[in-house]
Amino acid sequence: MRLSTVILPIHRWGEGQKVWQHAEDLGFHTAYTYGHLSWRTFRDGPWSGAVPTLTAAAAVTERMRLGTLVTSATRLPRPVAE
Repeated sequence: MRLSTVILPIHRWGEGQKVWQHAEDLGFHTAYTYGHLSWRTFRDGPWSGAVPTLTAAAAVTERMRLGTLVTSATRLPRPVAE
């Protein structure tokens, strides 16, 4: 059986690194994170972007697959007409 987990991007990386490594040490097959701009009670605390978080997690894990549950698309501003 393959088990997955969700790790919210609410930790500064010094602590977050340990969380991702611990998930891998526990044997999780996949770990996901959210890409929301803010989420419920965590909106006033640290909240990192999904892509930078997964990039950092990939650097400190070896076997675990990584992914997003939700990814917010960034809306690009329209070009100003000249």
